[in-house]
Amino acid sequence: MDQIPSNPEAPTAPSWIGSDPASDRIRETAAKVAASHSSLLIRGETGTGKDLLAEIIHFTGPNRSEPLLKIDCASLPESLVESELFGYEKGAFTGASAAKQGRLELAARGTLVLDEVAAFTPAMQSKLLRVVDQRTFERLGGTSTHRIEARIVALTAADLERGVREGSFREDLYFRLNVVPVVLAPLRERRGDIRPLAEHFRAQLSRLHALPVREISAAALEALEQYDFPGNARELRNIVERALLRAEGNQIQPQHLPTSLVRMSSSPGAQKPSLLEIERDYIREILRYTGGQKSEAARILGISRKTLFDKRKRYHLD
Repeated sequence: MDQIPSNPEAPTAPSWIGSDPASDRIRETAAKVAASHSSLLIRGETGTGKDLLAEIIHFTGPNRSEPLLKIDCASLPESLVESELFGYEKGAFTGASAAKQGRLELAARGTLVLDEVAAFTPAMQSKLLRVVDQRTFERLGGTSTHRIEARIVALTAADLERGVREGSFREDLYFRLNVVPVVLAPLRERRGDIRPLAEHFRAQLSRLHALPVREISAAALEALEQYDFPGNARELRNIVERALLRAEGNQIQPQHLPTSLVRMSSSPGAQKPSLLEIERDYIREILRYTGGQKSEAARILGISRKTLFDKRKRYHLD
């Protein structure tokens, strides 16, 4: 099997930011699983940091100098996912004018991340089961069997147990992927992370945009800590970024935050909106922020255009 050269200067491992006890457990789990080469299933709501945790585990493991590759299973059609995963031989299908290595080969002894593995069709689930179980595969249109050396890390925001019960996700594949289960709690359940994350994003984005905003006011931090963040850490980052761009001095104040967020935090006795209502308002605000650009809104929200279409329809946001 063709190999690509290792990178002798692997990037520095990113850090998991947060002081909540749940984040302490996440760091402990990452340190334990990084040393192994077992398949890994990372679960959690959209925006909880599944991609980041996969990177941390890869870059703190023994094969950190090997490639880290990713396939977005939800945004690609099945035929393209298959060719990207397995590669193909010349003439395997119309347009295959030359052989191409798939991600399973290109990942070498590194890590292959399958983002939103629940989106795989039953046929693709069957093929993935063989990959995980037997550690072998063939390119499309090929007969030679290739060994898999990469670690498989699967990510999903879906309820896989429900998928197993309803027959939409293979039980045997679920158990093979779930060798080392990791579940990331939503940000509303680890509120101790909101303040350090907000400060981290402020510092990071201030440098990115070359802005002199040096701090977030105590009142603004208090408002953030009372918000439920249906979009989790990704939503927090977007809120901080927009606040930075709106701030006129060197400090983010409550008036620079979304009006609905400040209104909710300033009325402690008021009934909190449901998560569905928060999600609806957040999607509406992101669509307004992007000027109705749906591709950009889906990118910020961390979902596919189809998922955004479904949510717009559900919440009557057309």
